[in-house]
Formats: sequence, C-alpha cells, structure tokens
Amino acid sequence: MPKNKLSREELAERVAVAPFHQWLGLELTNMDEKGIELTVPWREEFVVNVELGYTHGGVLATLIDVAADYAIAAKLGRPVPTIDMRVDYHRPAFQGNLIVKAQALKLGGNFCTGEAQVYDEKGKLLASGRGVYLSVPLG
Repeated sequence: MPKNKLSREELAERVAVAPFHQWLGLELTNMDEKGIELTVPWREEFVVNVELGYTHGGVLATLIDVAADYAIAAKLGRPVPTIDMRVDYHRPAFQGNLIVKAQALKLGGNFCTGEAQVYDEKGKLLASGRGVYLSVPLG
C-alpha cells in the first residue's frame, strides 16, 4: 500500500469541512499508514428505538462509508465518491461515543476498495462494512 498523500492535519481539515460531518461531530483521532480512526460523540438523534435506545443502522452505515472513504482519501490525496457498499450489523449501538476504524484495501486506476469497523467505547464491534469508490477524478 502506498504512503499517505495527506498529513493528519490535512485529512482532519477535510473531514471537518462538510456540514453533515460537523453535525455528526466527526473527529479524526488517529491516522497512520495502516488506516484512520474517527470518534463520533453520542447524539440523541441517532436513536431509532426509543424504548431500548439503540442507534439507527443508517447512522452506522454512514460512519462506515465516511471512514472508508477518508482512509482512501489519505492515500490518494482527495475524497472519492461511493459506488457500492455493504454493511454487516453485529450488535446494537447504545448510548456512548462511537469509534470507527478504517483501512484502504485496494487502490486501482478506476476503483478503490476500503473497509471500516464501528466499535462502542468498550471496544465491542457493532458493525463492519466494505465499500467500492470511484478513484477517477470527477469533472
């Protein structure tokens, strides 16, 4: 796997610029040549089941998509649009910060593949997924 083209500061700035990412509260908490880590503070708006208080699966899928995208962006020097994605849900995400770890798996001329895992504060795996991203610059 090639070295990162973006520094930690550059990637953190790119992650933080989107209004949706700001609403989510995404924070780049770690980055190295193997991948990235994002921390997401708990929001009451994440809850889908008010009786049990667990997070909507779409929130977890979003975090997998964003993190895998930015793991690839670190390598390419820019974010990339999602073409396809799959998510596996392993257990409910209850109240508490979420930690998302992501890695670029393959960087191709037209397509890239990345994967991500969402954990709770205790380190339990909540969801994992893999995405395919368009690596050809748009425009």
